[in-house]
Amino acid sequence: RSTTSPPRTRLVATTSAVMMLVEVAAGLAFGSMALLADGLHMASHATALGIAVLAYRLARGWAHDRRFAFGAGKINSLAGFASAVLLAGFALVMITESVSRLANPRAIAFDQALVVAVVGLVVNAVSAWILASTPHEREHDHGHRHDLAHQHDHNLRGAYLHVLADALTSVLAIVALLAGKLWGAQWLDPAMGIVGAILV
Repeated sequence: RSTTSPPRTRLVATTSAVMMLVEVAAGLAFGSMALLADGLHMASHATALGIAVLAYRLARGWAHDRRFAFGAGKINSLAGFASAVLLAGFALVMITESVSRLANPRAIAFDQALVVAVVGLVVNAVSAWILASTPHEREHDHGHRHDLAHQHDHNLRGAYLHVLADALTSVLAIVALLAGKLWGAQWLDPAMGIVGAILV
């Protein structure tokens, strides 16, 4: 059974869900495919984090259930697998919409979209920091951090990677929007949507 504390996963899941709604709505309203792709990706990891929270609850609730001969810990691994499959589906949607935007460009409200993209990046950075901070670190205050790669909790590891990947798509969105605003390279907006999908 995992020793990782789930409240921080719930916090990140809730924050991601709120930011996802903002980014998707802003992407549609301001015409930015890069921002919409970032929002769709955040939607994928908000859902994945929801799966993570559910997995923690099930694993803890069934920890002493005799029907699970080897314990309920494998529920976390299955949830991590479900998150990976979910990401692939969202990536396909992002590529499809981005190609459509390349073929049929739309006007973009760069200033407004940039503000939302920067806020999204900040939210992702804080979320990654929350997930990367281990209970051991907080309890003993050793002054150093432990990489999640060294833990055996695939569920939390998957959630952490979701957040990191979304931070990178936020950076891509900001770069694309700045290039479109400053140099008129509007095609970079849907192109970054494709790059973001490949990254996912």
